[in-house]
Amino acid sequence: MSTSEILTITVLFHLSGHRSFKHFYLYYVQEHLQKEFPQTVSYNRFVELMQANMLPLTLYMKTCCLGECTGISFVDSTPIRVCENKRIKNNKSI
Repeated sequence: MSTSEILTITVLFHLSGHRSFKHFYLYYVQEHLQKEFPQTVSYNRFVELMQANMLPLTLYMKTCCLGECTGISFVDSTPIRVCENKRIKNNKSI
């Protein structure tokens, strides 16, 4: 399989809504997308190839898929556990 086919299947998995990549590859790609990907490899081999192609995928996502910064940011407000909370009452927000 070519690098572009591996990247396409990887992106398609993330857009598909499937929970398990193994189920997605074995029962969707190899059965229903045989026309689009005629030379599919075994699941284990595909996982090895996918790991080897993470750098091209990362570069593609970095250059093509990031939008412009609008100035609006979201901050996660998950509480962080601490060992000693001496000043916990002094650091209230809102």
